[in-house]
Amino acid sequence: MVFQRESVLVIDYGAQYAQLIARRVREAHVYSEILPHTASVDQIMAKRPSAIILSGGPASVQEPGAPQVPAALFEQGVPIFGICYGFQAMAWALGGQVEATDLPEFGRTDLTVAGPGTLLSGLPERFSVWMSHSVAVRQAPPGFQALASTPGSPVAAMEDTGRRLAGVQWHPEVMHSEHGQAVLDHFLHEIAGLGHDWTSSAIVDQAVESIRVQVGDAPVLCGLSGGVDSAVAAALVQRAVGDQLTCVFVDHGLLRQGEAEAVERDFVAATGARLVVADAADDFLGHLAGVTDPERKRKIIGERFIRAFEAQARELGGDKGIPFLVQGTLYPDVVESGGGTGTATIKSHHNVGGLPEDLSFELVEPLRTLFKDEVRAVGEALGLPAGLVWRQPFPGPGLAIRIIGEVTRERLAVLRAADAIAREELAAAGLDRSIWQFPVVLLAEVHSVGVQGDERTYGNPVVLRPVTSEDAMTADWGRLPYELLERISTRITNEVHQINRVVLDVTSKPPATIEWE
Repeated sequence: MVFQRESVLVIDYGAQYAQLIARRVREAHVYSEILPHTASVDQIMAKRPSAIILSGGPASVQEPGAPQVPAALFEQGVPIFGICYGFQAMAWALGGQVEATDLPEFGRTDLTVAGPGTLLSGLPERFSVWMSHSVAVRQAPPGFQALASTPGSPVAAMEDTGRRLAGVQWHPEVMHSEHGQAVLDHFLHEIAGLGHDWTSSAIVDQAVESIRVQVGDAPVLCGLSGGVDSAVAAALVQRAVGDQLTCVFVDHGLLRQGEAEAVERDFVAATGARLVVADAADDFLGHLAGVTDPERKRKIIGERFIRAFEAQARELGGDKGIPFLVQGTLYPDVVESGGGTGTATIKSHHNVGGLPEDLSFELVEPLRTLFKDEVRAVGEALGLPAGLVWRQPFPGPGLAIRIIGEVTRERLAVLRAADAIAREELAAAGLDRSIWQFPVVLLAEVHSVGVQGDERTYGNPVVLRPVTSEDAMTADWGRLPYELLERISTRITNEVHQINRVVLDVTSKPPATIEWE
């Protein structure tokens, strides 16, 4: 059985928010993917999209060399929605008037609805939207109805329901735009006529069927890390193929305090799956000795993981081996590792860009198209316990990428102790669900002068990096109460003698990534 699902392609014109647009589409229960604007009409249509969204971007449609929307795309009979630059490019391609505006608009802007049409149906006559433009549509193309305006945008929204085309000058995907999700819903469900088939249960059904088709009756190995991603991936594969699955937990010596014991206890209790534990700490730490470059760390860890799984496959599978390896790769991992055409490599995730070229397994990645919140929803649909589903994300390379400098057993012990204090205090304050992730980073190559007990100290600083996020594609620094920060700092400097300074990272993503390495 092959599932046919409705899908929306988000064509990325260099927007800050392309991933956010894709997420908002999924929140409307429609599957979405991102393609670069360099994709040809044939490449776009080969994916059989049910609808297309043209994203924003930094260019101006009138500039030489600016990316344009091919006129042929509008002749394919597919519903299309333009946002910001995509809105202007649509108007320009279809014969509208687009010019530099005398009143550029950036940030919150008051919108006035002249006639709601279908796109703005049921919304107030005036509401606030988030703008970012210095070029505006002066006149809508033939066949379009102008729906709304702002002081700097004579045509801020338009639609041609006969051709199922629409667009807005503002960014409905950002939370600063009022009624943004309603606008997207109206396009997707009313103008494009799409259903609501992207749900947790549908994801589970499709994933289970795809896994069965891929692996047949062959044995399958799953690399378990203790995080929610690999746990949900394992639970999906177990539902699909049952006893064909063996989970392997590789203890690489880079885990947090108590993590290995918790994985062995919690995952087996939750799923009943067969679990094999491999102690590979000496191997990993041996290969990381003397390494300080973060990309080399990630690639070494990715390669050693695979070698550990290969050894287990030979031991468990005999002469035939085990041909399939399950990984909990997510969509943000693929994007950040440069896994799509036209995407830059931000950092190599150990399970994507860090894999060796001579990989002997065929990968099974049932979560590869999902964002983190969708993975959690799937985990709940599979009946996994809340403590496992809502565990804060922890990177596969573990504490190795939270030690700035060489990874040693001594430095790992210091960081484990500080990390355990931070996590304990966050949970005691009842904030472990509101904070997306709470890395504690050891600046192992930096020393700081301090004074303790009337004596000079020369210890290491640690950085607290609490963040809030929906999907890890973007993040903001977490505003923890001062009293909580004080308790964490006091306990760390009192109980972890090698640390004499605690600092707070207040950088969003972008420009920074969540992890320091």
